[in-house]
Amino acid sequence: MRVGVHINRFDHPAGGPALGAELAAAGAAAEAAGVSWLSVMDHYFQMEFNGGAENPMLEAYTTLGFLAARTETVRIGALVTGVTYRHPGLLAKIATTLDVLSGGRATLGVGAAWYDREHEGLGVPFPPLAERFERLEETLRICLQMWDPEENGPFEGRHYRLAETLCVPAPVSSPHPEIMIGGSGEKKTLRLVARHADACNLFATSPEEVSHKLDVLRGHCDTEGRDYDEIRKTVTYSADPSDEGDLEAFTRNITGYAKLGIDTVILAPRIGAPAEWIEHFAAPAVQRLAGLD
Repeated sequence: MRVGVHINRFDHPAGGPALGAELAAAGAAAEAAGVSWLSVMDHYFQMEFNGGAENPMLEAYTTLGFLAARTETVRIGALVTGVTYRHPGLLAKIATTLDVLSGGRATLGVGAAWYDREHEGLGVPFPPLAERFERLEETLRICLQMWDPEENGPFEGRHYRLAETLCVPAPVSSPHPEIMIGGSGEKKTLRLVARHADACNLFATSPEEVSHKLDVLRGHCDTEGRDYDEIRKTVTYSADPSDEGDLEAFTRNITGYAKLGIDTVILAPRIGAPAEWIEHFAAPAVQRLAGLD
């Protein structure tokens, strides 16, 4: 099992001027530790559980571009891109640019979006849930069409119409950047994973709950004619594991997920200065979890 790190707070003790150096240090620490994945949240406002909208939040893809320039091996992405935040043609171009400039290390993590306050606060339309899922599926189709070297013609959907689906330069990743769909909805989200995604991201609620979600995904794969084993399975471990006491306890908690075929557990430090946390906790966790299967 591999370890990822999800940077979700930007309240550095020294404030905004310290964030560039801290993120660069976090990237270096992640690669030195053998972390396989480095992500940030895609939100305009900070989450309530991290102090609320008045607390610092950086724009995701600008931050990922910064991290790409300061790393060489770790895979990078947003966890997860809100489908309402960017027009899908622009999103495909942004993800492609990140992939090209990172040397093929970009993942397009994407979901249906949910945080109404930030939409209303910045004047971004926030359609009803059913429509957001319709837009999510069209966005996935548009990205895949833009990444198809044989297809640069129009796209006609219910919500989006593109006259040309040009994407030059093409992604470095082959056949295209990894698509990771975040969420565990059984009727829509996991069906979209089976139909379009290369990876999924679930919450590490319990091994029993994740096992059930994976069974649902397997059923959707059977319906879609998709090989279940082709899909990379990841979980986000929402609690800060360094608060749980020791590495032994954390490893015991993760063992049940490893037995389900989870490829990567993504850890989320609850501090605004994550570089030291990565060095002191994530690095030994990488070594410990590498032996789980």
